[in-house]
Amino acid sequence: MAYALVLIPVLFAIVAAAIRSDRVRPWVLTAAGAVQGLAVVRALTMPAVAGLEGWLVLDGPGRLVMGLTSALFFACALYAPGYLRQRSDRPNRVFVTCLLLLDAMLMLLAEAHHLGLMWVALEAATLSAAPLLTFNRNQRSLEATWKYLLIGGVGVALALLGSLFLAYSELQAELEPSLLFGVLLEQAPHLSKPWLHAAFVILFIGYGTKMGLAPMHTWKPDAYGEAPGIVGAMLAGGVTNGAFLAIVRFDRICQAAGDGKFAQELMLVMGLLSMGLAGAFMARQRDYKRMLAYSSVEHMGILVVGLGIGGAGVFGSMLHMINNGLTKGVLFLSAANIHRAFGSKNVEDVSGALRRVPASGALFLAGFFAVTGSPPFGPFLSELTIVRAAFAAGRYGVAAAFLVMLAVVFVGMGSAVVSIAQGSPSQHAQSTTFRDELGTVAPIALCLAVVLMLGVWVPPPLERLLGDVAISLGGAR
Repeated sequence: MAYALVLIPVLFAIVAAAIRSDRVRPWVLTAAGAVQGLAVVRALTMPAVAGLEGWLVLDGPGRLVMGLTSALFFACALYAPGYLRQRSDRPNRVFVTCLLLLDAMLMLLAEAHHLGLMWVALEAATLSAAPLLTFNRNQRSLEATWKYLLIGGVGVALALLGSLFLAYSELQAELEPSLLFGVLLEQAPHLSKPWLHAAFVILFIGYGTKMGLAPMHTWKPDAYGEAPGIVGAMLAGGVTNGAFLAIVRFDRICQAAGDGKFAQELMLVMGLLSMGLAGAFMARQRDYKRMLAYSSVEHMGILVVGLGIGGAGVFGSMLHMINNGLTKGVLFLSAANIHRAFGSKNVEDVSGALRRVPASGALFLAGFFAVTGSPPFGPFLSELTIVRAAFAAGRYGVAAAFLVMLAVVFVGMGSAVVSIAQGSPSQHAQSTTFRDELGTVAPIALCLAVVLMLGVWVPPPLERLLGDVAISLGGAR
């Protein structure tokens, strides 16, 4: 099963590359999403999934990331045929093939229990996503792709350097060097502390760049702003969470070494910085797809803040990872529909979305309330859990700053979203051919329904898994 989870999207990618028809090829994504979804459900119900002599292990955090990635990919796969039919002016062989390869690498990343294999999987995911960013074939998309590769390459290089530092901490302690996470956890209490600290800082910066934490976030506005909605959803809900998984694993090593406080303080500072910077830039952003990029910067900050607080904050962080990933699917896919209907990403050119594309406009508006932590949506529950954990830990300053930044983001993002949703559409918008269809609306509604459900009821199996993961990371249920 460990191998099948990765091989399924790879095999479908080969099939997609071999198919000649641009009309038929998008349905390969739908088939791949369904088959992979069944395989992931099967894997999540199995007590143990492992392979390659411990290099592949599906542990608790990996199960959460894999389940989220599979669900988000399935929604995008349902959306893809309708979207690519609207983009019939563009050949989609490379797009479909690379999207499947990106999914395969994210599956591998969730299973990777070897530091080097995890690094390779994340870099392969980055390279698979690069051709997807160039789908529009214009100067801005090419510029965004180069920035994505350049800044991401710096992050990956730092991650590799941090990995070497972590291995050297074993040598300094006269231990048998190993890059398997299980061995690193066993040896953690004996690792050289100075080298371990240096390794965590460099690894955090390296993988934090892939997450898009401030100030290493500069690739996000361009990449998310120019990427098709499907790609934006997979980047914001898949690749960034894969990088967060890497940070979670290194934090666990620090916890096992007795240096959890060192890691937590760094994460709190960087998390609050990300939230604050995102709020400042979002208030003045007039490109609504770039606005979603800054929303991602904010929510990556929320994830590491929850992890840094500890206790129940870890539970809240893991739950928020799921809520945010699915909410980003709602926002990016509905934004893609609005973009097609109005032919512009500029807030000044888009008004009356609720009249022009009622379903997409309503879903985009609901996604805004969800992503800003409004009840009864899932992000409200996870953010509330993090705030309560901060108060319980006596971190009143952190809780206050957290709440203030959430309010700033709500006001800044709300002004743009209300302007898009209300008003009357222009004559140019009314003349475009795009209309809401079942295939381009139902997958978004499905994501929103799950986000709404998670705000009022967390299924017991998911709650138990979240609790077990939180305890394994030194937190609490």
